[in-house]
Amino acid sequence: MKCGLYVRVSTSKQETENQLAQLRDFAASVGWQVVVEYVDQLTGKNSDRAEFQRMFEDASRRRFDVLLFWSLDRLSREGALETLQHLNRLTGYGVQWRSLTEQYLDSTGMFREAVISILAVVAKQERVRLSERTRAGLERARKQGKVLGRPRAAVDGNEIRALRSQGLSWGAIGRQTGFARATCQKACTA
Repeated sequence: MKCGLYVRVSTSKQETENQLAQLRDFAASVGWQVVVEYVDQLTGKNSDRAEFQRMFEDASRRRFDVLLFWSLDRLSREGALETLQHLNRLTGYGVQWRSLTEQYLDSTGMFREAVISILAVVAKQERVRLSERTRAGLERARKQGKVLGRPRAAVDGNEIRALRSQGLSWGAIGRQTGFARATCQKACTA
């Protein structure tokens, strides 16, 4: 099996060789041929890392069959949902993946479907929690008297009715007043 290695350290002062040596040794022990290594030396909080993006580009072209990384936080620190989406993206490309230090994060073994199913449930739960946190934040803002949403448009219904009585179409009225056609129609019936 052709193997890609991904390693990341947060700063240029940190060393990647420890991760690479362990990953190379593991790949050799299971008979995987390391064909490419991706090394990023910056934070994992964002996915705009050059080698990270190159790794996905190569994965989409099936340059390797399996991606091996030292631990999940070396792959990404963007949060549970985003990280799981990255793993799902690899799976979608037909590329398996494995964490060296977290043996349960392995899409190459006999429990592949179980691992992917569990991660999908975790991702779904993270989306639910994110939605709950957003709703709670909006509710708190409302209780503090903050006005949410777009500002209300000051629509003069009399002006719109006058334009309509002159025979202008809804589209023409919208262009002349700067309001959407539906807003003009609603103001006219109010």
